[in-house]
Amino acid sequence: MNVTFRQLRLFLALAETGSVSGAARAMHVTQPTASMQLREVSEAVGLPLYEVVARRVHLTEAGLELVRTARRMASEWDAFGQTIDGFKGLTRGRLKVAVVSTAKYFVPRLLGHFCSRHPEVEVALEVLNRDGVVGRLRENLDDLYIMSRPPAELDLEDQVFLPNPLVLIASTTHPLARKPGLQLQDVRGTRFILREQGSGTRLATDAHFRKQRFAPELRMELGSNEAVREAVAGGLGLAVISVHALAPRPGTQGVAVLDVAGFPIASQWHIVYPKGKRMTPIAEVFRQQLLAQAGQLVPQSQAAR
Repeated sequence: MNVTFRQLRLFLALAETGSVSGAARAMHVTQPTASMQLREVSEAVGLPLYEVVARRVHLTEAGLELVRTARRMASEWDAFGQTIDGFKGLTRGRLKVAVVSTAKYFVPRLLGHFCSRHPEVEVALEVLNRDGVVGRLRENLDDLYIMSRPPAELDLEDQVFLPNPLVLIASTTHPLARKPGLQLQDVRGTRFILREQGSGTRLATDAHFRKQRFAPELRMELGSNEAVREAVAGGLGLAVISVHALAPRPGTQGVAVLDVAGFPIASQWHIVYPKGKRMTPIAEVFRQQLLAQAGQLVPQSQAAR
């Protein structure tokens, strides 16, 4: 099978953009050249790798397998390039990180500190819901992934690096906002605003309520911490939210952290990546920085409590 590495890069671009024209732009070649090169890859493999339906590329089973193989090869080659740069005394390359949406409150600061130390490193940050991050993790699209509830069904390298307490909040004008020593039964009959199904916060919340044999009365489900927080501030109900999504003084956001037995719910932030994945030197430096700086973030999250 005679396929060049550049042709494999082109096929990866096809998978990522979903079109031949998009792949051509990504690889800085003309569309006829891209079409010819992709045809040569299919001929070399001996099976159809994709089909175009309604102007959208759909990979065949063989095409999906080639994508997985090509990604592993590209990752190994990039790691080799970074290692050689290290031998030359250079620190440059690309760092790709995918995080769940709640992590956006602290990861950019850590990345900023990392970039100040390594200005020649190009950083790609994906902020998605948990399902989106898990999807990228399955496809091995990034160097590192940060989430609070790693998927148990995947074989992962998993390291806890930061607490992620989940607190119960209400509007500052709510009758329970300043009452100490509450029990969960004291909020029975109050409507709840919860994160969407499948989010890490929702998974932890549902598990906690099941353990307490408490069934919250749901008013609505929302897909972002900002929307949940604003709904609570507007008096629409109570919510469970990560302290990382709150200001050091939650009252400035119109919410109060309730003093309820069983809260905060214990949760943690995890650094994960597929087991057996070869870490690039740059990714390993960033991972070590996450572990070293995690302690600096804990006081901020505790202040919100």
